[in-house]
Amino acid sequence: MRTLTAGVGTDRRALGIDLAFYLGCFAFALPTALVSEFYGYRVWGNFASVGYGIAAVYTGWLLAKPMQEKAWSRWVGIGSIGLFAMVIPLGVLVVRRLTGVDWLITPVSWAAQPEVWVIERSARLLLDHGTPYVDITALGRAPEVNDYTPYEPVMALFGLPRALFGGTPLTNALTDARLVFALVAVLCVLATLRLLKWPKIPVRAAQLALACPLTALTWAVAGPDLAIAGMLILACALAARDKPVLSGLVLALVVSAKVIVAPALVVLAFLVLKRLGKRSLGAFLSTFTAVTAVANVPVFLVDPRAFIEHTIRFPFGFGAVTSPAASPLPGHLIANLGQVGKAMSFLLLAAAAAAILVWLVRRPPAVGWDALLRIAAGLGAFTLLTPATRYGYLVYPLVLLGAMLVFREMEEPPAPLPQAASATSS
Repeated sequence: MRTLTAGVGTDRRALGIDLAFYLGCFAFALPTALVSEFYGYRVWGNFASVGYGIAAVYTGWLLAKPMQEKAWSRWVGIGSIGLFAMVIPLGVLVVRRLTGVDWLITPVSWAAQPEVWVIERSARLLLDHGTPYVDITALGRAPEVNDYTPYEPVMALFGLPRALFGGTPLTNALTDARLVFALVAVLCVLATLRLLKWPKIPVRAAQLALACPLTALTWAVAGPDLAIAGMLILACALAARDKPVLSGLVLALVVSAKVIVAPALVVLAFLVLKRLGKRSLGAFLSTFTAVTAVANVPVFLVDPRAFIEHTIRFPFGFGAVTSPAASPLPGHLIANLGQVGKAMSFLLLAAAAAAILVWLVRRPPAVGWDALLRIAAGLGAFTLLTPATRYGYLVYPLVLLGAMLVFREMEEPPAPLPQAASATSS
């Protein structure tokens, strides 16, 4: 009876947390539908409000039921969010984008966020000129923010399907870069689950990594961060399954697409060293270095000035145009206090990096979930404390923490049997 009572209490607590989560998500989606300046955000908000509303109502119904009855799966709520907050809005926005108004400087008409069409343009430039970067000095006009491609060269590969096969309404829809981002993310998740021998996925993990509004919104209107997060998780799974060369290869592609995830290199290096020793660490680092060089050096040599302008000067605020990344997160708010505030934000960022490094040295990760926790902490600190950032980057720590819960299902040792049960069995 005690065990049954404890189980009922646990179920009710879990459902109560589910309900609070879905109500919080609904409270984000509904205002987005009503007041966002971006057309795609408003479309997403309308559909997502339905998905989160269904999840909340269903969960409330479960809570109202007598717990002696067999409850329906908590995955129903996740399913409704997947359908209404991810699949349907993405399909609607892909079709709506065929009207061809995304390139206008009018956010109220964007069916895709600028990063989608910037990445598709970078693929065409890569095919035609050997570099994905626009020569800002040769535009014949003053440059503006969407002339920039603030990513590393590998990111352009996500736009190749559109560059190679686009041209008609059907092929343009099928090669929308968001579908490529989504496909890569899904394939990385499946490959990771296979490496982990198909562990049980906790509902809480799905809520963090999939159902959270930042993930669902990114899936529908943009997508590159989800593909990068999926590849990063795959690199971690490969390292945790003692495949350092493949891990180094995947991580090099990740960093050569979006350099802000570079701190993961330090964490995975400690993981490989802890599990396999110095020789495997050397293989991991040499693979990473070689693949990174192959991905970046040829593009750099085609036009060094454009490479530096797009990937270094612009993101750090020294380009011909100032980066618009300015979400009201702590680092940005502190930096707005002036030069002293900017120095303070960088000092706080350095302190956070030093604290994580000490954490790694004193207790290096030996399993994948622990490494994911350190990477999530590092990317979360970066997003919160850097002076120029976007709140959308918080999708990285959220997805990584969700993945961490899945890894822990596989990597944590089973709980020891109670003493009385052990004595009986012997």
